[in-house]
Amino acid sequence: MNIGVDAAALGMANAVTAQTADVNAVYWNPAGLLQLKDKQVGLMHASYFANIAQYDYAAYASPIDSESAWGFSAIRFGVDDILNTTQLIDNQGIIDYNRVSKFSTADYGFSFSYARKSKFNNVRYGANAKIIRRVIGEFANSWGFGFDVGVQYTKKKWEFGLLLRDITTTYNVWSIDEQAYAAVQNSIPNQNQELPESTEITLPKAQLGIARKFNFHTDYSLVTAANFNMEFTKTNDLIASNSLSIAPALGCEFGYTDVVFLRTGFGNFQKSTQVDNSSKMSFQPNIGLGFKYKGIQIDYALTDMGNQSTALYSNIFSVKVDLSSFR
Repeated sequence: MNIGVDAAALGMANAVTAQTADVNAVYWNPAGLLQLKDKQVGLMHASYFANIAQYDYAAYASPIDSESAWGFSAIRFGVDDILNTTQLIDNQGIIDYNRVSKFSTADYGFSFSYARKSKFNNVRYGANAKIIRRVIGEFANSWGFGFDVGVQYTKKKWEFGLLLRDITTTYNVWSIDEQAYAAVQNSIPNQNQELPESTEITLPKAQLGIARKFNFHTDYSLVTAANFNMEFTKTNDLIASNSLSIAPALGCEFGYTDVVFLRTGFGNFQKSTQVDNSSKMSFQPNIGLGFKYKGIQIDYALTDMGNQSTALYSNIFSVKVDLSSFR
């Protein structure tokens, strides 16, 4: 649930909390759904870890009336056809490849979004109710629930946004197949002797964004945006204290006639300690390209160009369709 969706947003290093205004607002900030003019559908696919893991996303959103809107999204991140070799060696110590089977592990996230205009001018707010489902073959599975709350505010040409993720703390409760666990419990001495914890907790996070769009003549536009992603603990982020850590993200989008878009972004700023105890700052650069024609928009993003050895490096494609174009 932290990776992000939509190649257009990922090309801008996820700095879209303030200006998200389409179907993908169900993920980035549900308050943005109020800027929808009609029903929209969004789809995305990406592969990670040299195509071992598949990441897929689908969303639908629609205005309800002039004051409110709603949306739904589904995310799956999974690794399929993993070899299960726990029974490779039988009780006699004989290797039998017929005892090897396959299983899949997958995480699912489902969100239901609602947004409404505030009684204050240019203020919009929204919320997500999330259901988390995690499955590790037949060995273990879990259910989780959480909520996000977002708000957007427009002041002349400036856009401001705030998203509070997992505001109530998201809990996942695991169910573990104890019979399957007992079969491997003593495979390695002094390891796996106790069942894992049955409760997984995701702590609240906050994302503060600011953006502005500049129009040049009638054909050219430039969107500049910044995000400040906050965790309420100490991390390796660029700005860190014992109670708050902030990771900035910067993005921009150059548009031509609202048809062609070029994007770039810089995010995931981290401080790391080297072997000689010196400190080094690293960041993740992204680029993107988009085309829009008659309500259909196709976007592409290449993430983490500077460090292709990491799992975050990927080619990402997404499609957004305005259903009014088919009427």
